[in-house]
Amino acid sequence: MTDAVGSIDKPDADDAPESQEKKPRKGGKRGKKGPMGRLALFYRQVVAELRKVVWPTRNQLSTYTTVVIVFVVIMIGLVTVIDYGFNEAVKSVFG
Repeated sequence: MTDAVGSIDKPDADDAPESQEKKPRKGGKRGKKGPMGRLALFYRQVVAELRKVVWPTRNQLSTYTTVVIVFVVIMIGLVTVIDYGFNEAVKSVFG
């Protein structure tokens, strides 16, 4: 039977040639390095990831900071009003 075009079926295990069998890996890149080598690798990877970051401009940063501060002030006000309301309710119930 023929496979359909674009089929993603994989060959059966008994059909696969023995040369394609995967061998277990031993160690890899990190297997032969000591703690200092692994630490250096980690540092290089961190620097590489930080270079990929798109940093905000000064204008964007000030806008984001203003939005966060305004949001926090609004939330502080909301929590204060709710806390005052609960305080007055408890005082009226328990005297």
